[in-house]
Amino acid sequence: MNKIQIDIVSDIACPWCAIGYARLEQAMEQLGPEYEFTVQWHAFELDPGQSGEGDPILQALAKKYGGSEEDMRANQRHMMTVAKDLGLNFDKLQERLTCNTFDAHRLVKWAGEQDQQTVMKQALFEAYFGKAMNVSDQNVLLGCVEGLGLDPAKAKHVLESDQYTAAVREDEATYQKAGVTSVPAYIINSKYLISGAQEPATLVQALQEISAEVA
Repeated sequence: MNKIQIDIVSDIACPWCAIGYARLEQAMEQLGPEYEFTVQWHAFELDPGQSGEGDPILQALAKKYGGSEEDMRANQRHMMTVAKDLGLNFDKLQERLTCNTFDAHRLVKWAGEQDQQTVMKQALFEAYFGKAMNVSDQNVLLGCVEGLGLDPAKAKHVLESDQYTAAVREDEATYQKAGVTSVPAYIINSKYLISGAQEPATLVQALQEISAEVA
């Protein structure tokens, strides 16, 4: 049995992170029963200074990257096509507002203690990209919790406290220090870095090569 630990550095506000994980899932499925994967999610904030109601996403992206809103719209349309082929809901990708993701990251940490980290991350991706919901809003976050069958009262207690704040900050500091400047980033077996939302075939080859080297 080939055991592989995958640490995923990502942000809930990053569409390519959702696409990247869907592709990684396909790669892990292709590698089949000879491989045993352990996946752990780590926090990264694309816009840690974001507060308030947020700005329309196309406007915000145009300002950040120096392009036009139409350029951003074309980029988003491309991502929507890619996502649809992977079975992801990106229906409201172009209608969302920028928002702060810190509390959502704390909730992912909490869900992780119940072995529900990945499904929590996926629920947050769908809320933001599929429904254009504000994933900094406590009611939205608690709706995601309830939708997964987790305890919203316990999640509410987490959100109204400072629980997991230190864990999220530690993640961010650790991976910034390690040189991670864009996401998604995959650290394989605490040693190898794969950057970006790579195609499943590329991931399969990389994971096979890493496994062979370890062996």
